[in-house]
Amino acid sequence: MNDFEKAGLFGIGNPNEAYAKYFVGESYLNPVTTTGVGIFNVTFEPKCRNNWHIHHADQGGGQILLCMSGRGWYQEFGKAPIELHQGDSIVISAGVKHWHGAAKDSWFAHLAVEVPGENTHTEWCEAVSDNEYDKLD
Repeated sequence: MNDFEKAGLFGIGNPNEAYAKYFVGESYLNPVTTTGVGIFNVTFEPKCRNNWHIHHADQGGGQILLCMSGRGWYQEFGKAPIELHQGDSIVISAGVKHWHGAAKDSWFAHLAVEVPGENTHTEWCEAVSDNEYDKLD
């Protein structure tokens, strides 16, 4: 699989060093916008996933994931994981604890759209354990 196929239309970008401590495995970041609404192409190597996290906002906020290529997972705390494929979308309301990342056998890329809101910030929580992750197909 070449870099275009891994990351989809927007390209793989650079190693996601600024947020590496919140990921298990290697991820890559390619900003699609630099002003206004934040849109970022995030590419995950196989088995890579981000930590549980919460997008907080006093009003509005949250995140939208638009799946660009590969196969991945999304899970809200206390709910069953959802398998993701190219063309799928997930709307994440502010205040929802969740994680997302690649399947064990596939690169995965999604656009992460930061929903505008007041006093927005992300709270990074614990990693998704290997035990939890290994239960996924």
